[in-house]
Amino acid sequence: MFEPIGHFFAWIGSFLPNAPFARILLWSVIGLAVAALVVVIVQRVRQGEWRWPMRRAPVIIPVDEEWRPEAAPLRAWLEEADLLAREGRFADAIHCLLLRAVDDLARRRPQLARPSLTGRELSQSPLLPPRAQTLFASIAGIVERSMFGNRSVDEGQWNDARRSYSEFALDGVWQR
Repeated sequence: MFEPIGHFFAWIGSFLPNAPFARILLWSVIGLAVAALVVVIVQRVRQGEWRWPMRRAPVIIPVDEEWRPEAAPLRAWLEEADLLAREGRFADAIHCLLLRAVDDLARRRPQLARPSLTGRELSQSPLLPPRAQTLFASIAGIVERSMFGNRSVDEGQWNDARRSYSEFALDGVWQR
């Protein structure tokens, strides 16, 4: 049953030189070429178009100059964070602000928001305008130090984080 396949490989092998290292190298190149062809064909079947699998479309960021978060949910988050701060739970209050900032990022830059990214990775993304990066990084840095560094958070840090979030969410920091 496999005899015709064996004859085919023997026929291809007759074109190759007799040096063992050359045969190994050439068979490896042939194997890689066949594997690349299979990948391209599978991509064609899956996506319905001929293209190389590693080529991706450029990321186009729509400029939405007038975007503002909805006021009612924003006030609810800020009230919740303010309540936590009044109770002296500044770390929890800042963490609440960070969660809201991540939620804003998910709405504003959906291609950026992935569950596996940390606050540090989000703040260093080139998809964010520089001012938004700075403001987000300041909030994420305080949360990181309090949660993972076991450092206490005081009222001054809370006020800084709240001011940063207010600028992050409400001002025109999303313009490049």
